[in-house]
Amino acid sequence: MYTTLITPEQLRTLRASGQPQMLFDCSFELMKPQAGDAQYLEAHIPGAVRADLDRHLSAMHGAPGRHGVVTAQAADAPASGGRHPLPNREKFAIWLSSIGFANDMQAVVYDRQGANYCGRLWWMLKWAGHEAVAVLDGGLQAWQASGGEVAAGEEPGHFRSNFELRAPLAHLVDADAVLARLDSPAQTVLDARAGPRFRGETEPLDPVAGHIPGALNRPFAQNLGADGRFKPAEQLRAEFDALLAGRDPASVVHQCGSGVSAVPNLLAMQVAGYPATALYAGSWSDWCSDRSRPIATGS
Repeated sequence: MYTTLITPEQLRTLRASGQPQMLFDCSFELMKPQAGDAQYLEAHIPGAVRADLDRHLSAMHGAPGRHGVVTAQAADAPASGGRHPLPNREKFAIWLSSIGFANDMQAVVYDRQGANYCGRLWWMLKWAGHEAVAVLDGGLQAWQASGGEVAAGEEPGHFRSNFELRAPLAHLVDADAVLARLDSPAQTVLDARAGPRFRGETEPLDPVAGHIPGALNRPFAQNLGADGRFKPAEQLRAEFDALLAGRDPASVVHQCGSGVSAVPNLLAMQVAGYPATALYAGSWSDWCSDRSRPIATGS
């Protein structure tokens, strides 16, 4: 079973093993939402299922109700706020069943964007109680560099399955939980956004610039080496130890702009051997939507 990373060589062995498995192509471009579909149609690992951030891995924000108030039916209610709200676990399980994913399958997720978007599906499957999910280290680029074949166009559909939710293997927190522990040593907020956004020098996506008071900053791209793969576990461990500076690793709550690029930090901590840490999926886009919540700028 692969539960964090899988190399192209390991994936090749897995594909030849006959073990029940499913690959997911999660390629996405934040500023060009349709680009991921085009990239998939141009080239993907044969048999990979398309998993789009907007259509499959995020919930609708809701529909305008009476007096313009945004509402959502209970069955469709998102599990988080923010620009990319999580679908609830039941809706996610329905999608997994619709594409034929089953509880006995090994999942392998990848993208072309440094594990930024496939990490979302890796985390969501853990949240659904599915342990056997791994990120293809180095993404499609590493697969092709190792001689892996690619296919173009659409893939045949799969028969429906009945994916059953199990106890979550990932910890989700909301804004109220973060706010309640804001000044407590029991919580260390780790922000995965680039430095200028963290410091509040620029904000291209959300209405307010800055960060959650007391948060530490580790841009998610720092987890990767020059080859596009995650750094060795020992190096990641040393870097996180230095950043945490004695804070309890179990206290870490990961966040970013909308809960997506925070996951590479969360995954990197598990690769480094730390216990599983929490995700604030609403992240900055959710936090700053309530102007009563405190905001900090600078480093």
